Amino acid sequence: MSTRTPLHLYRQMALIRQCEERLARSYLRGQIHGACHTYVGQEAIATGVCAHLREDDVVFSTHRGHGHALAKGLDPRQLFAELYGRETGCSRGRGGSMHLFAPEIGLLGTSGIVGPCILQAAGAGYSFRLMKTDRVSVAFFGDGAVNNGAFHEGLNLAAIWKLPVVFVCENNQYATEVPFAYAAGNPSVASRGPAYGIPAVAVDGNDVAAVAATAREAVERARAGGGPTLIECATYRIRAHAEGMGDFGYRTREEVDAWKLKCPIARLRRNLLDETPSLAPEIEAIDREVAAQVEEAHAFAERSAYPSAETATVNVFAPRAPTAHREAPAPGPGSRELTFMKATLEALAEEMARNPAIFVLGEGIGQRGGNFATTKGLYQVHGAERLRDTPLCERGFIGLAGGAAMSGTRPVVDFMFADFILDGAGEIINQIAKIQYMSSGRLRMPVLLRGCIGVGHSAATHHSGSYYSMYAHFPGLRVVVPSNPRDAKGLLKTALTCDDPVLFLEHRELMASKGSVPAGEYFIDFGRAAVAREGAHATVVALALMVHKSLQAAEILAGEGISVEVIDPRTVAPLDTDTILKSVAKTGRLLIVDESFGPCGIGAEIAAQLADRGFRDLRAPIRRLNGAHTPTPYSPPLEAAVVPTAETIAQAIRNLCNG
Repeated sequence: MSTRTPLHLYRQMALIRQCEERLARSYLRGQIHGACHTYVGQEAIATGVCAHLREDDVVFSTHRGHGHALAKGLDPRQLFAELYGRETGCSRGRGGSMHLFAPEIGLLGTSGIVGPCILQAAGAGYSFRLMKTDRVSVAFFGDGAVNNGAFHEGLNLAAIWKLPVVFVCENNQYATEVPFAYAAGNPSVASRGPAYGIPAVAVDGNDVAAVAATAREAVERARAGGGPTLIECATYRIRAHAEGMGDFGYRTREEVDAWKLKCPIARLRRNLLDETPSLAPEIEAIDREVAAQVEEAHAFAERSAYPSAETATVNVFAPRAPTAHREAPAPGPGSRELTFMKATLEALAEEMARNPAIFVLGEGIGQRGGNFATTKGLYQVHGAERLRDTPLCERGFIGLAGGAAMSGTRPVVDFMFADFILDGAGEIINQIAKIQYMSSGRLRMPVLLRGCIGVGHSAATHHSGSYYSMYAHFPGLRVVVPSNPRDAKGLLKTALTCDDPVLFLEHRELMASKGSVPAGEYFIDFGRAAVAREGAHATVVALALMVHKSLQAAEILAGEGISVEVIDPRTVAPLDTDTILKSVAKTGRLLIVDESFGPCGIGAEIAAQLADRGFRDLRAPIRRLNGAHTPTPYSPPLEAAVVPTAETIAQAIRNLCNG
């Protein structure tokens, strides 16, 4: 049977409705352990749109995503099992109502956060364009999302790059409990499309035939390379925002009853019977078959086992695949010297030549080659699709990168300064860091986020942050902070070949520094610290520029008979505490030098782990030396006063050794 026949559409809508009504009863019985947002009243939209999608097309959705999942082909048993928290659920019990993943059928995720699905759908569209396929990406979202920055940034990016995306706004009149008529200065969602250069259509979202006809044109247009379309579907959710919530403090019973009369399923049923009365037995049979299917799904979920507690921390990171990674040889006679910047450029050039799925996003990284020449010359080799200049919309292109990674490509986001990506921190922390876990390892997230950190050049407070302690706090992220050209190249090569999201943070004051870089291919694994200098009397752990300051301090102290060992962790997530422990076992003293702030910083984590595991080896209390706990000032004397220097490090070591 064609997926576009009226009876098929009826069956699909009936399945969604009966699943939702059964789940609402299950919620009241306590079988659903968290929130349950039903799709009752909106069935025509998911059904009409997904009728024109292939299995290899993808959809991204919201917290109200049951209907989209079922319309895309999710087995109701997997939906019920997920909401019941069972291991047979589509997210293996990790997501519940709001976080449904089934990449096998093109369901790349529903999100409890409003807006990311718009950016992720644009990212999948970018992947499909880069890979020269005719696949299509769809974002389903509510009216509340159109007042979110993700809507503006996502539609703008899709428009300027002509991405094969269909944006479907399910305008059900309320964002949680706030009327759209109140929340929107422009209450017509469709009228916003032309402002972005996107064709837009307003359609009756309770008329499945109208939705299907509009969706067919949009999908065909996207598949043919015509770019995105915005569809506004006017509809209404008949049940409360979520099961168990009050419903009549912000809308009236009369309003709800009036919309019940516009039920899309009853409407299609009437139309079918008016045209062909003889279909009545077939429609009744469909209702019975669906009811039996729903009850079987409920029974399946009830008898399914809960996930084992031992799996609670599985798939936070991608499994380490067997590699032929080769560590760099030690510098020897005739070793070439490269700047930090050129070493990373060489790594990126090598991997882009090898892997056509790698592309770079950022402001000015195309023909210009990046603010710090991080992509210099690559545009001339690979062109605009792989070296893509972006508008000033960090949340937008970071969220897009997440969707691209989920759909088979490997984006590199060059964000220039670490301060800038704070605008996209939610996309990093709530989406990119969690997708592998939430999808039970069925989706990978090979996103590389790179840019400058550190105080210097009188850049003041919006261009001087580091933030590695913050990002290291979140499971799912790798955080890399190299201190020299050799390490920078090897670590970037690893970042470009692993399946985890990586923040690669480069200190601005090191970009022009030179060092020995082997000519052959090599990689440096994450979580392996380097001993930058061996010593006997004190261990100093330092990152990035502070490694160099600590080495200068060690040289000063060598003339005073104090032998200092300097450890460079190279990555803060994962953190190699074993190498630090080994050093402290030898020296008995530990100083942690960090340009960034002290409270809740990486130094506190290192100190805690060493106190826990290496307390018996310590001959003195662990000490920390940090930058001042203040925003970074502009004036050179003020700037110099807020970061450790070789002299202040040397004095801290003297105090440690003499205390």
